[in-house]
Amino acid sequence: MTRKWLLDANLPVSTLEQHYQLDIDVDGADEVDAKLNLIKGGGGCLTQEKIVQSCAKKFIVIADDKKKSKQLGENYKNIPIEVVPAAYVPVKKWIEELLGGECTLRIASTKCSPLITDNGNYILQWDFPKGTDDRDWKTTNQMIRELPGVVETGLFLSVVEKVYLATHEGKIEILEN
Repeated sequence: MTRKWLLDANLPVSTLEQHYQLDIDVDGADEVDAKLNLIKGGGGCLTQEKIVQSCAKKFIVIADDKKKSKQLGENYKNIPIEVVPAAYVPVKKWIEELLGGECTLRIASTKCSPLITDNGNYILQWDFPKGTDDRDWKTTNQMIRELPGVVETGLFLSVVEKVYLATHEGKIEILEN
């Protein structure tokens, strides 16, 4: 949809095939914690967002201040996980057994079927156990990514340079490493 909007506005559109090295990636986030770890992928495009981010020299996030939290899970209640369709049931069970919480298949809002990513995959939503302030997100992310059938997670850890948070009053708070 963004591509269509850009083309409709007569703005240039490129691909990573044409420009695989980017100076900057500016994007939003579903949640930003005090350590500048992010949850992204609420819109279902987490793998492609992570690919673009990894091609950029700088990664900047712009969001409203409601996305700010002390720890992940304070405001956004789940981690999106992109999975190959044939693996969604085993991955769901493995995550629940290994890490606790509950995984559910994300259903498309306009259909009675799973949300299909741009890559043709499904999204699991992992409602992780709360009350784990000292969770090692890097290890957790790695454990999930190593499960057969997992394509990517919505955890963006230690990759953002600056976060610009807009308040309802029109002020801007800048968080940076």
